[in-house]
Amino acid sequence: MVTEKKPVLTIDPSTLPSHFEAKNVEERWTRQWAEWQLHDYADDKPREETFVIDTPPPTVSGELHMGHIFSYTQTDVIARHQRMRGRDVFYPMGWDDNGLPTERRVQNYFHVRCDPTLPYDPGLSIETISDKEKKERPPRVVSRDNFIELCLRLTREDEETFKALWNRIGLSVDWKQEYSTIDNLCRRLAQFSFIDLYRKGHVYQVESPTIWDVEFQTAIAQAEVEDRPVPGALHHIRFGVEGSDETFTIATTRPELLPACVAVTAHPDDERYQGLFGKRAVSPLFHIPVLIFPSKLVSREKGTGILMICTFGDATDVIWWREQGLPLRQILGLDGRLMPVTFGTDGWESLNPEAANNLYRELSGKNLNAARKAIVAMLRVPPGEGQEPPLVEEPKPLEHAVKFFEKGSRPLEIIPTKQWFVRLLDKIDSLLEAGDRITWHPDFMRLRYRDWTKNLQIDWCISRQRFFGVPFPVWFPVNAEGEPDRTNPIIASPDHLPVDPMTTPPPGFDESQRNQPNGFAAETDVFDTWFTSSLTPQICTQWQLGAGRHQKLFPTDLRPQSHEIIRTWAFYTIVKALLHEDAIPWKHAAISGWILDPDRKKMSKTKDNATTPMPLLEKYGADAVRYWTASARLGVDTAFDQNVFKVGKRLVTKIFNAGKFVLSQTAEQHPITNELDLIFMRMLRELVRRVGESYDRFDYAAALKETESFFWNSFTDAYMEMVKSRARGKDTDEAGRGSAVASLRRALSIFLRLFAPVLPYVTEDVWSWAFAQETGNKSIHRADWPTEAEFADLAEPPNPASFDVAVAFLNTINKGKATAKMATGHPLDLLVVAANNATADKLKGIITDVMSGVRARSYRIEENDGLGDEEFEIIEARFAQDS
Repeated sequence: MVTEKKPVLTIDPSTLPSHFEAKNVEERWTRQWAEWQLHDYADDKPREETFVIDTPPPTVSGELHMGHIFSYTQTDVIARHQRMRGRDVFYPMGWDDNGLPTERRVQNYFHVRCDPTLPYDPGLSIETISDKEKKERPPRVVSRDNFIELCLRLTREDEETFKALWNRIGLSVDWKQEYSTIDNLCRRLAQFSFIDLYRKGHVYQVESPTIWDVEFQTAIAQAEVEDRPVPGALHHIRFGVEGSDETFTIATTRPELLPACVAVTAHPDDERYQGLFGKRAVSPLFHIPVLIFPSKLVSREKGTGILMICTFGDATDVIWWREQGLPLRQILGLDGRLMPVTFGTDGWESLNPEAANNLYRELSGKNLNAARKAIVAMLRVPPGEGQEPPLVEEPKPLEHAVKFFEKGSRPLEIIPTKQWFVRLLDKIDSLLEAGDRITWHPDFMRLRYRDWTKNLQIDWCISRQRFFGVPFPVWFPVNAEGEPDRTNPIIASPDHLPVDPMTTPPPGFDESQRNQPNGFAAETDVFDTWFTSSLTPQICTQWQLGAGRHQKLFPTDLRPQSHEIIRTWAFYTIVKALLHEDAIPWKHAAISGWILDPDRKKMSKTKDNATTPMPLLEKYGADAVRYWTASARLGVDTAFDQNVFKVGKRLVTKIFNAGKFVLSQTAEQHPITNELDLIFMRMLRELVRRVGESYDRFDYAAALKETESFFWNSFTDAYMEMVKSRARGKDTDEAGRGSAVASLRRALSIFLRLFAPVLPYVTEDVWSWAFAQETGNKSIHRADWPTEAEFADLAEPPNPASFDVAVAFLNTINKGKATAKMATGHPLDLLVVAANNATADKLKGIITDVMSGVRARSYRIEENDGLGDEEFEIIEARFAQDS
């Protein structure tokens, strides 16, 4: 019985589209993937065949920009690769929609401010108004509950916009796993986390110096602080010494804190001031007698080498205040204005309280800038006839680093307030060890984590004086005098979570007893947003819900994030996993860099230099934008350059056209036996190995670079040109033609799969033309990832080095054609070249294909041993009259 040979191709080439219409293709495949539920977590494989991603929940406070597209697409590339490896990928998406950024956006968007003392208005109607109207009228004041409703309203709208953009860029997120950090699940888990940490003794509440943002009027954690260069001035101020005519000069950038001076210090080895230690200095204007003591924390080279300690100018002031048991003189209010104080009373000693109070009355109520100007003016005035003014010389302008809340616009202060903290300073060694158990990509990011952890100075402040956040599940009993007893908090039962103590009474009380003697008072603070965001692995795995999902999926496999939030999101997530379960939250951390604007500054919404992605998606297509993101290596900051988008679009077009060419070639089925085909397949096998190893390291950029370079240089520009003629059946036998077509098709299939994680749309489209039916994988994104096993049926070629020689030959001839101002594809009636024997021998087995690649109808190779290896010289090139 004779078996009928069938053609490899089963589609009509005329049905293939003429151009790649990016937007139409993107919309079509996005709908199809959703219909197929292609990206859904199936929960049908064992843990070792599951890949779990702890996806960063973006902050829902405005528009997404190219920085978001950059890092989130890199995560998607990894997710798509893992699916093609046969993994059941758990790829959720959350929204970080509570906290200060959201509140600020709601305040500005609706032109409102919150007053928690106001009653809820169930009929409140607020619409947006123009910027002009916002300038002409004061913000509308609303209740806490109304304000929260506005926050929820706006975040829902933003989430839908964000979701549409994520789909447009091709994120293969499982939207069934969507969550928001203010939803019931997240609030329940955050409150349970607090209760668990409280019961284990890791949480405490205390009144102490706290990093405070006077703009938002809330506490800030150390991890949310950043230094910014700010113009200022150095003020040289003369201090006296009690009981003598001796004076010394301190240099300070903060003269407005002079009324809060509590001590003076210098380095113990500084000979200039050793005679002062143990004496008392007297501050100018306010005549405050304060201790002078030595401290090795003082820099002898900075300023005058002696400085005043105020409560509080910076974190070092806090250290000295605690170590020396210094008094507390708080002059700065929570709103950033100087509070009324009375010198001469307990804690406010002065050698001349009348004069001090007269001067301070002019400062009370002023903001810091106004107070600074006023006090400098006072320091310019001599204290008496014939005396020098305390201001030794005019202030010297300088630029210095000042601490800001990363999302704020006014310098931070240190103000004593009552806050909740998580104990961390006693766990530094454990946190360092936990960080070392995680594999960081790149590894130097692990050192950033270690540096931050080792230099931690204060415990984690987790309370915020805001409204739109997860409330503490805490009440306080109120005594008979109507004072809350904060030493005996009432903690909610885990069974009753989530709970809002501002609207729900604690067990054993009713609402009528709220804020009444012998009743209860609610904790009004909310959690720092990181207290909830640090639970994203537990949120996704549904910790404490009892379904077993957490036990299966935790710890997760991958945490992708940018490097600036190692100190916040990565650090706090490791903290939670360690304190709750003595575990690490993920096995790998993939740390992305920043997108830099043309001035090499980080692209961000707060810096007002962010580029929105939609115009770029419309112009270049999603695949080209994804190409740009995947071209950047992990941990490396990347300049925003639209030229890279153009390169990506060109690659997409080339893949599309290469697919059309390859799938337009027909031949009877034959094995791959031609020497050139076998050589190319061997090279492709090595590429598959290298790319696979790169992806295993999450080095998608190296994988893309290798694949792209090989696709252009070895496949389309060299191999395809050499086998075109044979694939089309010109002057060749069926076996040679069948080998060429089989090789081309196998190569195309492999290239499509190698490119698929980065370029999901064009690869899916080309795959659908033939390979979906042939392989039974309707989507390329569920097809098998290429491995070396796919080449097991092929023989080893006799001379693998021949391909490089062939490429050198093609380059030589094409360069000669360009010099002659002829097109690369112009045929040659005769081509005579010279080469040494070794080079000519390497071409013998593939010479027909090589000459076909340069369109030489007849040829001759002459011997010239004076030429180097892989070097050719054109002796004669007779161009054909026809083209």
